Amino acid sequence: MKNAVVKGALALALMVTVIGCKEAKKGATEAATEMEEAVEAVTEVAEVKTISFKMEPKSDSDVQGNVTFTEENGTVSMVGTFSGLTEGEHAIHLHETADCSSADGTSTGGHWNPTNEPHGKWGDATGYHKGDIGNFMASADGTGTVEFSTDQWCIGCEDENKDILGKAVIVHQGVDDFTSQPSGAAGARVSCTGIIE
Repeated sequence: MKNAVVKGALALALMVTVIGCKEAKKGATEAATEMEEAVEAVTEVAEVKTISFKMEPKSDSDVQGNVTFTEENGTVSMVGTFSGLTEGEHAIHLHETADCSSADGTSTGGHWNPTNEPHGKWGDATGYHKGDIGNFMASADGTGTVEFSTDQWCIGCEDENKDILGKAVIVHQGVDDFTSQPSGAAGARVSCTGIIE
């Protein structure tokens, strides 16, 4: 009888130990998973890319400024500030080549259009270029700001349909009508910068 009690106690102790080990292992696995998720979250937050450029006057204008692109969590945001503009609306686009060497900015080529869509307003069902940013307002003192964000761009991802490196930012004298092909009849190119990392 005594031996049976001892054996029973040992069996019970062994069962408790096994259950305890399983719970400890489960806890350790959960802790490891939480740690991996935390590391991934920190990595995602750390992956913020920012590039900034000065805009230079073109076509005998005085239009200059700065443009900054920031990529975070799969979205690229652009902020541009300008001076020397005429009062009213002005078009701004990404063009296909980061070459501002010509006096009129035409060395940048046409709008960046890797998907071969017609020119249009960003988000239109009828189509638009990946470089069709749109219009912004300049005040009476000639200053203006444009802000734009999209998940259809990236900075240095080497996806030819999304990567803005190697492109140019062009500010136009006139307004993009979102209809005229291939560029919205926006007029002269009055400011330029090439996007090169």
